[in-house]
Amino acid sequence: MYISDTHLKTFLADAGLVSAKAFDKAAEEAKAEGKSVGEVLTAHNDIGEDELRRTYAYILGIPFVGLVDTAIPYATLSLIPEPIARRNNIIAYAHKGDELEVAMLDTDDLAAIDFIKKKTHLKILPRLTDVASVKAALKLYQQGLKDNLGDVIARETAALQAEGAVKSEEAGEKELREMAAGVPAVRIVDTLLRHANAQNASDIHIEPLEDSLLIRYRIDGILHDAMQLPKHAAAAITARIKVLANMRLDEHRLPQDGRFSVEGGGEKVSFRVSVLPTYYGEKIVMRLLRDNISGFTLESIGFHGIALERMHDAMRKTTGLILACGPTGAGKSTTLYTLLDIVNTPGVNISTIEDPIEYQMARVNQTQVRPEIGFTFASGLRTLVRQDPDIIMVGEIRDKETASLAINAALTGHLVFSTLHTNSASGAIPRLLEMGVEPFLLVSTLRIAVGQRLVRRLTNDHETYELSRDEQARLEQTINQGAVLRALKEEKTIAKDATWKNIKFSRPKEGRGYAGRVGIYEVLPVSSAIKELMMRNATADDIDKQARSEGMLSMSEDGIFKAVQGVTTIEEVLRVITE
Repeated sequence: MYISDTHLKTFLADAGLVSAKAFDKAAEEAKAEGKSVGEVLTAHNDIGEDELRRTYAYILGIPFVGLVDTAIPYATLSLIPEPIARRNNIIAYAHKGDELEVAMLDTDDLAAIDFIKKKTHLKILPRLTDVASVKAALKLYQQGLKDNLGDVIARETAALQAEGAVKSEEAGEKELREMAAGVPAVRIVDTLLRHANAQNASDIHIEPLEDSLLIRYRIDGILHDAMQLPKHAAAAITARIKVLANMRLDEHRLPQDGRFSVEGGGEKVSFRVSVLPTYYGEKIVMRLLRDNISGFTLESIGFHGIALERMHDAMRKTTGLILACGPTGAGKSTTLYTLLDIVNTPGVNISTIEDPIEYQMARVNQTQVRPEIGFTFASGLRTLVRQDPDIIMVGEIRDKETASLAINAALTGHLVFSTLHTNSASGAIPRLLEMGVEPFLLVSTLRIAVGQRLVRRLTNDHETYELSRDEQARLEQTINQGAVLRALKEEKTIAKDATWKNIKFSRPKEGRGYAGRVGIYEVLPVSSAIKELMMRNATADDIDKQARSEGMLSMSEDGIFKAVQGVTTIEEVLRVITE
């Protein structure tokens, strides 16, 4: 895609995307290194790759298409084989008559276009798209698996029955190992793992019942039944997963934990495995961890407005403590990893102590605790501070010792990230004081506390509506409507003269209507007034009241803000907040 530097510079400057000074500096570097100006601009984060592609498309007059949340018929998608689509970042998304519209990251890839033309015997119409669209479309290939899943599972479970499957507790280790290595067990487990990944599941539950084996997936925070298998398949499936996770095959009475990774389609997924004995057999839960966490921004995970400004302000500091607070499954790890990804520059040394390591990050020294051998958060943190770190991430503050060490690390010239299991941002302060942290030390170190939950995102297939008078009254009991209205107007989400009577909300038309999740947050900065409350051992309610008087939106208010934007629904926010 050739565009003259002069033309590109003029357009970027006029659109306010890149300043003339930054462009000239990038042009000099590009000339010296033999690169394009666009490559240098994206390398320096002056502009995102997708934003640059949109710019190219506009200048060249090439249509730009977004495929996220777009339903592409599998017959159209499969006109381009998955390996070709993945290797060349080219997606067939619309087929009409003798024309095939394809979305590409590089419309100058003439070899790929020519190959598709010869294979399909259709006229190819190239369109530019972004990375997110390509990733979303590639997942649709995997979702096509579910059409033949039933056949695969039925065939392999029948094969297990023909082989004369036995109960796992009655089999010896050698017999179990042979069962785990057998073709039926391998194929069933492989199919389950690929299907769960294609469905964007976060967890796979394999639950033995009296006369069957129930498979459930947790998708967007909610468990869904996926399938039921015959009971005789349980022993082989359990044995196969134990082999993958390097567990003892002949242990059926004690819980076991393990981990394994699977690579396929250019994506690496780790599975954290927990096995627990139950009345009808061993229940298995596998947490799916997509290893590539880079590329997130605070905006993309749901921060905005004054909360976003406060987060960036805290991250610019070189010392202090930043806490992410919420129950299990609230997205705290994703928030911390996003922060780490942002501050992960060549000029800093980052070390973490985690339980477990959920995502592997380049240039970050990650350590996993091993309580069984005495390697705890506290002992690991003591060693970390002797490793000359600039930034430390402590997976969780669980006790007084870890809390004291984290506070001391923040006092002695380190920026410390950690999580705390509290229901709100304001609840973090009393919790730390209850652990025995001295108020004067907490006042000196705590920069910001973030309370959070995850709500499901609406798909594009939704409708808008206005609240009735009764619904407005119920909403008023949940949130400070004035604060939310003020924030909406400040961020220019609604008109300056808008009122709750004419604000439109969204709801799904039919079916699930949700895909993916986004965070709702309350960001509590430690101001001078809050420091005074901390020194007086004030309650969480008093601290929350002061923070809200200083402009903090509560989690429920941030959720309603996003509901007005059409990101989620009021019902979803209330479901999560009241859980």
